[in-house]
Amino acid sequence: MLENPAYNENGEKILCEMNGKNAEMLMNIKVKRMEKGEKITLLDSENETAVLLLCGKVSFTHDGVTDTTDFRESPFQKTPFALHFCRGTGVEIEALEKSEIIIQQTDNERRFDTVYYTPEKCLYQEFGGTQWEGTGHRTCATMFDLSNAPYSNLVLGEVFHHPGRWSSYPPHYHPQPEVYYYQFDYPQGFGAAFMGDDVQKSTHGSFECIIPNNAHQQVCAPGYTMYYVWMIRHLDGDPWDKTRIYEKEHEWLANAD
Repeated sequence: MLENPAYNENGEKILCEMNGKNAEMLMNIKVKRMEKGEKITLLDSENETAVLLLCGKVSFTHDGVTDTTDFRESPFQKTPFALHFCRGTGVEIEALEKSEIIIQQTDNERRFDTVYYTPEKCLYQEFGGTQWEGTGHRTCATMFDLSNAPYSNLVLGEVFHHPGRWSSYPPHYHPQPEVYYYQFDYPQGFGAAFMGDDVQKSTHGSFECIIPNNAHQQVCAPGYTMYYVWMIRHLDGDPWDKTRIYEKEHEWLANAD
């Protein structure tokens, strides 16, 4: 299912709510626009939270310290800044320039130290560059997953999808729910998002809820660069551990030159 909702009167675009919209994703996710000088406070007694800067410049004040991001003109600078903190931790976010952030939450009883992710702390990987004549080449940035945040119930990353290429490829699935949030380097940019046998047009500001065990893959129109945030919720007793189950008829592609 792919949607492109409007921002509400609070400058928020609601993607998922654990007790409401798209509840099967098991996450609260929203995009928040902030004017310069605007401040918000996040404090949740039940949910862990990750906040990713999409564009602009913000400061995070938590645990008696303040972390300030660099200015990120757009996600296409490939400079992710994110703060990840456990339930019961209060964080004040101040927009030092006009900014946009994405907020991801889910329930988690565990307590852990707050982590501030900068570009130097993120894992960058190139995929598909030497396969399928480069038609699946993309750059993937991971802020945190099971390997570096085993205490978390979330996964957070970014994909930089080159023009005319494919990503999330070969077609694969996993039992954990996943959400993609899309942006394009030009607002009229577009692509196509596949989930099972359903295909829909991806546009700037749209998002896709990937229902567990549905094969998914993406393609982007030539001339446009696509970016998407990918967010996964671990299942209790079955965390996402880079889990990729390929569709049988396309499995051969994974090892093809």
